[in-house]
Amino acid sequence: MNQQCAIVTGGSAGIGKSICEHLLDAGYTVLNLSRRAADVGHERLIDCPVDLADVEATQSTIAELTSKYAVTTLVHNAGVIRPDLIENVNLDDLQYLSNLHLAATITMTQGVLDAMKQANFGRIVIIGSRAMLGLETRTAYAATKAAQVGLVRTWAMELGQHGITVNAIAPGPIVTDMFTEVVPEDSDKAEQIAAGLPVKRLGHPADVARAVMFLADPDNSFITGQCLFVCGGASLGSLAL
Repeated sequence: MNQQCAIVTGGSAGIGKSICEHLLDAGYTVLNLSRRAADVGHERLIDCPVDLADVEATQSTIAELTSKYAVTTLVHNAGVIRPDLIENVNLDDLQYLSNLHLAATITMTQGVLDAMKQANFGRIVIIGSRAMLGLETRTAYAATKAAQVGLVRTWAMELGQHGITVNAIAPGPIVTDMFTEVVPEDSDKAEQIAAGLPVKRLGHPADVARAVMFLADPDNSFITGQCLFVCGGASLGSLAL
């Protein structure tokens, strides 16, 4: 059994929960950093409540965890949208998303690097979004998700010599609570979005979790600095929600 330890953020529901379940099935110890506990009963799942948009709280939590666990896999999945048209974009929202999508990514990566370098092995996977290519009402979200890809490409160049790969996954329309708040699952709009995708269906959290497992696999050491779109083909053209 794989005895590696992984940090997963936002593991309480949706994509994050599915990632936790897949890692647990593969034998990992999983540290779930989220505001809410994950609805997953497992002895190797450890819930670590924290608001990742709070920079000081994130730094404190990571320092505590990395003093106890040798984390060699980091999956930053937690995200918030805060949608608005450009006329109404609030800079406080932009700062919040920057803290969550960027500052937290940097803080967590800095925290796990010692263990990864000592092991000469590490897997960092950041869950971005197809929205980084552009989507109405997503100014702050698209900007910070696009910036995550910049981190991925930079760190891939810096950390490859230590056996550490860094990649991003950009999901498209995935049926989660966040998605159905905007587009109800059984609505005409949901059917319209699915019909507009080359695969003719909406995605599910497990679609993204399987991609995470692929990039986290120790055998896949020749893939780094990449952004894998798991979007049913949405990245091939325009998408309207």
